[in-house]
Amino acid sequence: MVKVAAVVPAAGSGVRMGTDTKKQYLDLNGIPVLGHVLKSLEASPVINGVVLTVNPGEEEYCRKAVVDALGLSKVTAIVPGGKERQDSVYNGLLALSGDYGIVVVNDGVRPVIDHAVLRAVVQAAAAHGAATSAVPAKDTVKMAGEDGFVARTLPRESLWLTQTPQAFRYEIIMEAHRRARLEKFFATDDAGLVEFTGQPVKLVPGSYKNIKITTPEDLVMVSIFLQEGTGSRS
Repeated sequence: MVKVAAVVPAAGSGVRMGTDTKKQYLDLNGIPVLGHVLKSLEASPVINGVVLTVNPGEEEYCRKAVVDALGLSKVTAIVPGGKERQDSVYNGLLALSGDYGIVVVNDGVRPVIDHAVLRAVVQAAAAHGAATSAVPAKDTVKMAGEDGFVARTLPRESLWLTQTPQAFRYEIIMEAHRRARLEKFFATDDAGLVEFTGQPVKLVPGSYKNIKITTPEDLVMVSIFLQEGTGSRS
C-alpha cells in the first residue's frame, strides 16, 4: 500500500482579513482555522502523515496552540515556511521521509475538506501522476486589458476553478519544485508547477463549499458549512 503524506502550507500573513490575528489562527467554531484542516486530515484514513509549514518563529506556538491542544498524532514535523507559498511547500516536501509515494497539498486556510474528494484526488494522482480538485466556473469570465476594458470573454464551459486538495506522486512534485527553483518559475499552486514540467494534471470534481478563507465573509460562510457537517463526509 502506497503511503500518503499531506503538506499543509500555513505561513500566510492574511492581510486581506484585516485582523491582528493571522487568519490560520482565527477562531472558527471554537478552534483555530488551521485546526479544522489538521483534524480533517487526521481523521482521513488515506493520510498517513502530515507536515505543516508556518511562519518562521511560530513553530512552537503552532505545536502548543494547535497540534498538541487538539491531540493530533499524524503531524510529524512543523517547519518554517518561505517567502512564497511554493517555497513553503518545498520546505515541507524536504521534511518528508522517503517512504511516501503520494503527496497531498492542502491550504492551511481551506478547512472544509470532503473526505470523498480527498480520496478521489489521491486515487487520481496514483493513476495519472498528478491531480487537483476543482469546480466548473459558474460565472462568465472576462479577461481585462490594461486599459480596464474587457479584452475578451473566455469560454465558460472549459473553465474550472482550482482548489486544494491537490495530490502528486512524490517524484513528480519534487521534480516540479526543483525545476521551478532552478528556472525561477513561480505559480500560484502546485498543479501549476507540475504543468510547467509538461506533466498532465487530472481534474477531480470538488465542492463549491471548499472555500479558501481570505475575507471576513469567507469565515462566516465556512462556519455555517462546518456546522452543517460538510467537511466530515467519508
